Amino acid sequence: MTETERDENLMIVYAVEGYSQNHNMPEKDVFLLFQKYEINQSIREHYNVLHTLGFEEGISFAEDVLSWKYQHDK
Repeated sequence: MTETERDENLMIVYAVEGYSQNHNMPEKDVFLLFQKYEINQSIREHYNVLHTLGFEEGISFAEDVLSWKYQHDK
């Protein structure tokens, strides 16, 4: 595993934990939700920008993408 892959994983973990706290959801449920809506993949795709903004921005990004995808899934 490369350093970038480790950093991407760390950002995903931080986003899962942050989303869990912000929405009072178990982390396992958040992880499954992220998988369903491909949030992990989106974080990886945008990591080059997100890592310059900080971990909090990763949480906001995940929330925004999830909200958009959920609205368009109906």
